[in-house]
Amino acid sequence: MLEKIRAQWTKVIRPPALGLLKLGVTPDAVTWTGTIATIMIALVCFPQGWLWQGALVMTLFIFSDSLDGTMARESGRSSKWGAFLDSTLDRLADGAIFGGLALYYAAQPGSQLYCALAIGTLVFAQVTSYSKARGEAVGIEVHAGLAGRADRLLLGLAGTLLTGLGITWALPVALGYLCLAGAFTIGQRMWIVRKAILMEEAAADKSI
Repeated sequence: MLEKIRAQWTKVIRPPALGLLKLGVTPDAVTWTGTIATIMIALVCFPQGWLWQGALVMTLFIFSDSLDGTMARESGRSSKWGAFLDSTLDRLADGAIFGGLALYYAAQPGSQLYCALAIGTLVFAQVTSYSKARGEAVGIEVHAGLAGRADRLLLGLAGTLLTGLGITWALPVALGYLCLAGAFTIGQRMWIVRKAILMEEAAADKSI
């Protein structure tokens, strides 16, 4: 869904990416900075109930997820290590965001369901990414899904911001949707991989 607008977004962040490269900043440095800042904000602000404040500040650092990739391409430093580092740190950042929201609801009386939704979103987010990685590890492209990382971040932070501003149902609704979309996405990817493997096996049998 939102992954489709990345090409347009890249045009917007290209000038600051080139500016950072001229200053000698490396793509890996941007990746680490954005991830560490995101984790700190999520685990400090959200459990304290500083929802809209945390969401606003975090949005600034979330942009580094695209910024480092643009810097790598513009500088010719795209590498397997960079892709691995970016993907690995993304999982840590996602875990901190939804883990922080789970801690927020865990401290609220009568909010066990919302806490469970936040934990469910965290788990489904991790498995969604894992299913893609495992599919590609066996040579199968896996791109389908309702809940890509950009979708999770946009909906999760929007719900957090609105709930922090007093629209208390916004975040539970966002988390509920992300849980359902995450489960559906995992099912989609499992079916894609299973179907591809069955086709490969059928083709191998015919060639015997």
